[in-house]
Amino acid sequence: MNARREEIVNACAQLYETMGFKDITICDIGEKTSFTRTSIYNYFQTKEEIFLALLAREHAAWAADLDELARTHKAMTADEFAGALARTLEKRGRLLKLMSMNLYDMEGNSRIENLVAFKTVYANTLRALRDCLAKFFPRMTAADIEEFLYALLPFLFGVYPYTSVTEKQRRAMELAGVDYARYTVYEITRDFAARMLRGFA
Repeated sequence: MNARREEIVNACAQLYETMGFKDITICDIGEKTSFTRTSIYNYFQTKEEIFLALLAREHAAWAADLDELARTHKAMTADEFAGALARTLEKRGRLLKLMSMNLYDMEGNSRIENLVAFKTVYANTLRALRDCLAKFFPRMTAADIEEFLYALLPFLFGVYPYTSVTEKQRRAMELAGVDYARYTVYEITRDFAARMLRGFA
């Protein structure tokens, strides 16, 4: 990613820490950069393309963590790998937030070349996950690995809402009589992955 694209994506990431996807405009992003707002259109046509580039960057960082996990461990039990996998996601709150809230809009309002660029990075994340599973769980068949991935990935879309409840949501659940168990990203992901993998240890 060239320096100007990176600056735009960094501005978007900074705004996303305190603002919602729907509230952020290209004008807001432009005000956080060192060049004119109209220059953004030389790199991105919509805010969704900027967010998609941010999501691609998050996926690349997660894939790098997974590759490091595979490189630095000779073997892992199901519980050890589940914990390590959960730690890689614990650092990726932005990834989980983007996945849970905005993926459909980001993909739908991005040009095909930007969507292909994102899917290429996403494919590398899948490759990193497959490599870890193949290394640490040699009893898993290719079909077992795919089954795990297509249980894990949809599950991840719900992690952020379950682990990042606002005070308003908490109060509403209390008034509605809904029991709420507080889980961290680490706990909910570790428990899920461990259950999925125990038969292959």
